[in-house]
Amino acid sequence: QVRLVESGGGLVQAGGSLTLSCAAPRNMFLGNDLGWFRQAPGKQRELVAYVRRGGEKFFVDSVKGRFAISRDNAKSTVLLQMNSLLPEDTGIYYCNAADPRLRTNWGQGTQVTVSS
Repeated sequence: QVRLVESGGGLVQAGGSLTLSCAAPRNMFLGNDLGWFRQAPGKQRELVAYVRRGGEKFFVDSVKGRFAISRDNAKSTVLLQMNSLLPEDTGIYYCNAADPRLRTNWGQGTQVTVSS
């Protein structure tokens, strides 16, 4: 069974930084564009950023200039570097395939809490 494992969350003050890591099974990592998603309290899960297999990157407007996404091909991981964090960045962060048709079961996610 495909299993995604997210880590790196925590409690940080506004303006701080965190780096999230997602370990994906090798086949899934190599075969998919991979994204980070966020579920804020009381809201639906939304795509935050994704990186294509070829390296092209996409970010939602609310995180442009603050977040960076990258793939570590040797480790089959996807990293999300989050800088200048805002309270509205609070939520549970998940990774999965960017294409909804190719998504697998969601992992546990990692909690990010940004205090004002």
